[in-house]
Formats: sequence, C-alpha cells, structure tokens
Amino acid sequence: MTRKTTRQSAKKPAARKAAAKPVLLSGGNPQIAKGEGDAPVQAYIAAMPGWKRDVGRKLDALIVRAVPGVHKAVKWNTPFYGFKDQGWFLAYHCFAKYVKVTFFQGSSLRPLPAGVSKYQAVRYLDIHEGELDEAQFTDWVKQASRLPGERL
Repeated sequence: MTRKTTRQSAKKPAARKAAAKPVLLSGGNPQIAKGEGDAPVQAYIAAMPGWKRDVGRKLDALIVRAVPGVHKAVKWNTPFYGFKDQGWFLAYHCFAKYVKVTFFQGSSLRPLPAGVSKYQAVRYLDIHEGELDEAQFTDWVKQASRLPGERL
C-alpha cells in the first residue's frame, strides 16, 4: 500500500501546487521579470500590495485611455510607458507608504508635479492612499506623451 501511495503522489500534476506569492522587495515593490508589453505590467500590478494595487490599476487605465497605443514594459521592477522606438515618458514604482510616478520630462509639465529630482528634467508625483487626482494626472499624462521620450 505504501508503494501505491508513493507512485500516485509522484504522478500528481504540477498545476495542483499553490501559486507562488510574488516576491516583494524593499518598500513592498514587486519583483517582476523584465519584459515588453501589457502582460509584465499587469503582473506587476497584480503583485502590488494592498491599496497600491488599486492605484496601479487606476494609473494603468488612465494612461491607456489618455494615450491610445501606448507601449508598456517592465524594467528594473518598474512599469514604463512610452512609444516604441521613441522612448519612455512615465514610470511608477512602489514604496512603503506611497506609489511614486516619474515623469521623465516633468519639468516641462504645467502645473509642475510637486516632487523635484536631482535630474533637472525629471519631476515626481507621490501618491498616498486616497490621494490620486485623476483629472490632473490625466492632464500630465497627455502633456508628457507629447514630449520627447527618455531612452533607457
């Protein structure tokens, strides 16, 4: 009887194993393999912890609605948005208490996003729980998508 049980357990399909929980790096940032397209970005969003997942879904939906045909990728555990062969205009990243949006040519946006950077052209928007101003964010996304992209 022991032999039969051993053989049967060896034949169980791998699909029955529980899905691995996403690895969260420092500050709760998901560790996602780099990749081009929507799938890695959606994997990143699905792995965002707690309330940040809803922010990620909202950011992605607003960007896609504001910039039809936007190109997406995950690099350095961060979703990037831009145009293929023209560079990136925006990225976002999870931190312990907020989601940081990076506008690569943010110093050209009006009004200026509040967060300053050591890089003159870059501006940041820190989104804490319940603080996303969708109208202002959408306006900045539209402006940023018309500026030259960052090639990383």
